[in-house]
Amino acid sequence: METASAARVRGTKRRIGAEVRKAGLTVILLGLAALFIFPIVLTFTNSLMAESEISINFHAISKNKSNADDPRIAGTYVNLKWIPDKVTLAQYYDVLVKKQQFLIMFWNSIRITVPIIAGQIVVAALAGYAFSQLRFRLREPLFFAYIVTMLMPFQVTLVPNFIVADKLGLLNSHWAIVLPGIFGAFGVFLIRQFMMVVPYSYIEAARADGAGHLRIFLGIVLPMCKPGLAALAILAFVDNWNMVEQPLVFLQDAIKQPLSVYLSVIGEGERGIAFAACAIYMAPMLLIMLYAEHYFIEGIQLSGIKG
Repeated sequence: METASAARVRGTKRRIGAEVRKAGLTVILLGLAALFIFPIVLTFTNSLMAESEISINFHAISKNKSNADDPRIAGTYVNLKWIPDKVTLAQYYDVLVKKQQFLIMFWNSIRITVPIIAGQIVVAALAGYAFSQLRFRLREPLFFAYIVTMLMPFQVTLVPNFIVADKLGLLNSHWAIVLPGIFGAFGVFLIRQFMMVVPYSYIEAARADGAGHLRIFLGIVLPMCKPGLAALAILAFVDNWNMVEQPLVFLQDAIKQPLSVYLSVIGEGERGIAFAACAIYMAPMLLIMLYAEHYFIEGIQLSGIKG
């Protein structure tokens, strides 16, 4: 009886310890989530404030910029206000109606991002099928070369891309950014890993029925890779929607640059407009992540890639 009682006590202690660890981990994760969500919420709430209210809340920044060594402003802080005194949409009206350049830059971002996503999906699906299902000479060395280019810093490939775009006469056009983006190595790697887990028995059965590679690819492999393609589309959108270096290098005309570059100057002297522009800029990414979150998680899990 004493042994059974001691075992129950030890079991109870283990359960209590597990619950305590779980509660502690939950608190830590909630704290991290709040830390990351805080800038997003602050940007949205400030975009609904009047310009005069924002100027009062962020007055310390203006003072510190102009009088950084003035001892009279020591100890002043920014007022990170959450709830507006009076909700207004004037900043959104100014951004969407009065500042026509914002819509031009927004359209530039779409013109750059959408073709890259579509091209990456097509190239990654075809190359991933070749690397995972076809048997040909130098397959592994070629895939290893893909991995090497993927591991290189972005700045290493920026100069060769600039030289090639210059030789092809593509500088100062969106194609100088779109074409290198379409043939990115990460998409091929992701889809190849995903296609590697497709049951080979399905492919053998299709070949026994006389199916060729095109039929196998379109009818069996591609439908089973929808989560992976969705994950690739989300990652490609986030990566290219936020690009800064490529437009600054390849596009000399400011009117051709995407919104990610224009945001740095849109709110000079008017913080309310800057907050509204940032809120609009974040909206597509937030909506895509909220709508396609389960596709993204499923695609990463099934591909075998772990962060």
